[in-house]
Formats: sequence, structure tokens, C-alpha cells
Amino acid sequence: QVQLVESGGGLVQPGESLRLSCAASVSIFRLTDMGWYRQAPGKQRELVASITRSGTTNYADSVKGRFTISRDNAKNTVYLQMNSLKPEDTAVYYCNLRAVLFGLDYWGQGTQVTVSS
Repeated sequence: QVQLVESGGGLVQPGESLRLSCAASVSIFRLTDMGWYRQAPGKQRELVASITRSGTTNYADSVKGRFTISRDNAKNTVYLQMNSLKPEDTAVYYCNLRAVLFGLDYWGQGTQVTVSS
């Protein structure tokens, strides 16, 4: 059973920064594709950023230039650095781990990010 433990959410003012972390309890972390998703009240869950096992990244248009996804395979951890936060970034952020060849697709419990003055 794979566990994903997220941390780093909180309440910040517009323009401030947060860094989310997601630690995975899986031995093949280096072979996984990782993603951050978010879900705001009344809206569908959407992809924010992803990073493949080879390090290729992808971002939603709404966060390009402000958010950065990275991974540390030695720590089995993926990060989401969020800068210049806006009120519309307010949501529950979820970490996703996927390794199709191994039949893995897991979600974290979510961490709340609130951007408000």
C-alpha cells in the first residue's frame, strides 16, 4: 500500500509564497510520474503541474511562471513551489503518484491552500 503524505498548505496573503511537499512511501519512486492537482469548492479537480520520471514538467496555463514542480528521488518527495499566489489559487491541493507499468495510481489526502487578504 502506497502512502502519500502532503504538507505545507496554509493561509497566506495575495502575492506571498508557499511550498507544498508530498512524501511517498514507495521504493520505486524514481520510476513514477507525479502530479499536483487542486479542487476549489464547487469546481472539478484540475491538474496544476506534473513531472515525469525523467523530469519533464507540465503546467496549467493559470500557474505558468508562478509555480514550479520538482522532485527529489533520494527523499521520495515531490514539491510544488507556489509564488505570487492569488485568491483564485485557493483550493485543496492533492498529490498524485502514477506508475502505469506497475499498476500504481494513488492520491494524497489533500492540503488546504487559502489565499486571502
